[in-house]
Amino acid sequence: MKTIIANNYPVHFNESAYDHLNLFLNEHKYSNLFIIVDSHTVDSCLPTFLPQLETDLSIEIIEFDAGEANKNIETCIEIWKVLTELGADRKTLILNLGGGVVTDLGGFVASTFKRGVDFIHIPTTLLSMVDASVGGKNGVDLGNLKNQIGVINVPKMVLIDTAYLATLSQIEMRSGLAEMLKHGLIYDKEYWEKFLYLDAINYDEFDALIHRSVAIKNEIVMQDPTEKGIRKALNFGHTLGHAIESYFLENAEKTTLLHGEAIAIGMILEAYISKEKGLLTTEEYQEIKKTIHAIYDKIIFNNEDIDPILELLIHDKKNEYGTIQFALIEGIGGIKINQIVENELILEAFKDYEN
Repeated sequence: MKTIIANNYPVHFNESAYDHLNLFLNEHKYSNLFIIVDSHTVDSCLPTFLPQLETDLSIEIIEFDAGEANKNIETCIEIWKVLTELGADRKTLILNLGGGVVTDLGGFVASTFKRGVDFIHIPTTLLSMVDASVGGKNGVDLGNLKNQIGVINVPKMVLIDTAYLATLSQIEMRSGLAEMLKHGLIYDKEYWEKFLYLDAINYDEFDALIHRSVAIKNEIVMQDPTEKGIRKALNFGHTLGHAIESYFLENAEKTTLLHGEAIAIGMILEAYISKEKGLLTTEEYQEIKKTIHAIYDKIIFNNEDIDPILELLIHDKKNEYGTIQFALIEGIGGIKINQIVENELILEAFKDYEN
């Protein structure tokens, strides 16, 4: 698949990606190489990745416990300490091999260690391939609040090898699929329509869908790297989705939702809000709701769940001047940013989701 040129860095795909990586290592004089992995990718992905490297550089592996619960500043501190103890310097290169937690956290660690060292992302989950590793956002959670601490800083390159998807469970694949659905809903109606017949998509076609999803996100980010305008379109489904994800993460009585599972709910809720604001037809909304419900299990919300979720909206990063900002869809394939939504309409959206 053709390389995508992002904002000052390339995104390489599949077998040729390793040729580009080794050429890059040969052309740049790094002092040493650190690979950040989590407790999943150290076993499932690292043995595949290491033989692809052609370098004489000293290589050190840094592992942390997998899971969103470990995407925090405490984990960063431990990694910064290990980097220091093992002699990392300003000419160190960090490779982040893993899903979105690894690329988000690893990019933040690299961007802040000694005021910034070079890093490369090798995403190994569908979610990180089409979303987390592209766009330059790096960061960690603050307690249960998603991505509150971070920087926008781009990697030297991103390497996407879809062979790593074979290591994923179906639930993890569905989590990543949510971002692909979102890209169609906000930007490309024809792309969205390909997912209406998901069972008919074969492996080769899915690779092409991944490539298109990355291209869509890149086209949006290139127009607005620092999220002052159109890049906010990528937040569709995330205003309520992140609040739901955070609530389920902090509540011991709830089963933790994967990011994509929460965003899928958020997209249905925010599509309903779009309909009620006259931006989406009833037929379009029903198509979105039916398609997403066919892929994701329905989650039951009790009356006592809603108020805490609404309270979490206050901490959403998109808020400005104390108001909650939504990115809503204006027809399938279109977007309208900076939308204010009343609590009463959000409550209606939850009621409709349950029906």
